[in-house]
Amino acid sequence: MSGENSSADDVQRVWDVVVVGAGPAGASAAYAAAVAGRRVLLLEKAELPRYKTCGGGIIGPSRDALPPGFELPLKDRVHAVTFSNNGRFTRTRRSKQMMFGLINRPEFDQQLVEHAQKAGAELRTGAAVQRVEQHGSAVPDRRTVAVVLQGGETVLARAVVGADGSASRIGAHVGVKIDQVDLGLEAEIPVPETVAEDWKGRVLIDWGPMPGSYGWVFPKGDTLTVGVISARGEGAATKRYLEDFVARLGLAGFEPSISSGHLTRCRADDSPLSRGRVLVCGDAAGLLEPWTREGISFALRSGRLAGEWAVRIAEAHDAVDTRRQALNYAFAVKAGLGVEMSVGKRMLAVFERRPGLFHAALTGFRPAWRAFKEITQGRTSLGELVRSHPLAQRALTTLAPEPVASEKAAGVDADDADGAGGADTEDSVTS
Repeated sequence: MSGENSSADDVQRVWDVVVVGAGPAGASAAYAAAVAGRRVLLLEKAELPRYKTCGGGIIGPSRDALPPGFELPLKDRVHAVTFSNNGRFTRTRRSKQMMFGLINRPEFDQQLVEHAQKAGAELRTGAAVQRVEQHGSAVPDRRTVAVVLQGGETVLARAVVGADGSASRIGAHVGVKIDQVDLGLEAEIPVPETVAEDWKGRVLIDWGPMPGSYGWVFPKGDTLTVGVISARGEGAATKRYLEDFVARLGLAGFEPSISSGHLTRCRADDSPLSRGRVLVCGDAAGLLEPWTREGISFALRSGRLAGEWAVRIAEAHDAVDTRRQALNYAFAVKAGLGVEMSVGKRMLAVFERRPGLFHAALTGFRPAWRAFKEITQGRTSLGELVRSHPLAQRALTTLAPEPVASEKAAGVDADDADGAGGADTEDSVTS
């Protein structure tokens, strides 16, 4: 509980931390805050488990960010990758050690929520959030945030974590700015045992026909997850790419059990991560790797950080301390995930212009394949690779001549905690 006001909080039911959204980011935030002994409420608008459009690849950084004792519900372990360039020049590379695992999101997300509950967080499903308010009649004092649910019910908290996905209402309140939006289309295709056996332990990555696009096949037992992604605005071409991709793989005769689409949104460099006592993480903050659009590891890592700093914000007694903690959260996110995103943006810029170069490097240049393996296994990251390997740094600087990402991304302006300390005098923003 939060110290001296605990008796008043009991009367008013003021939670230390309210987390909005029970995906990987929200569950991680709820777990981190609950483990610290705080009263945590996790709100989710859907009933769990629920389907999410997602390839379901669990790379090394994701495994490293899981709660202690978490057993991954793996459907397959990847030891081989087949690369193709829009269906041509196919080549398979293999690894003796597992590179990454594959999961189904409903099981994975449910298990993360259960770990948060075991740590002490309370879950409430079917609770859609309409808006948050940091001043006005619904807010009893300057240390409290009001979370207003659809239907008018108000939940009070000392700190709020927005983890409500890429169309986040909490992100709108904070003022998250997006500069890259992509459309992912995906089909879950049940296949016969003979077909499933051919894909066991192997994924396919196909560099697509539109700039920055690619497709994938992820095997999960008797089902193949087949998807493509490209820049928003190419909807018809993206749909055509998926249809051609499925046909080319010989899978057109199998009926998908689920066909879905999803927009991924990547934050602008100057996008805020907080406002007053409200933090955002995961997709709600636009945190994902811009080139691959990998988001699970970013959700788990930023969620954990948000939960830890939400505890500190819940304990803050004035606007100055709240702002300090919000800035510290921004520093923590940008020093790690921000560096990876900056390098990822430069990688995407090169990939959009020269996908054939990536294909040639990964299939024919041993150091590039080794780097791919080490990144997926979690032994290094894109940022660390560029920082510590002169060859990689020279190549990226030559092909994407921008300022070196590491120092630039680690810096945080005062605006990164936009409104922290001043939000009590600002109108709340809803989407």
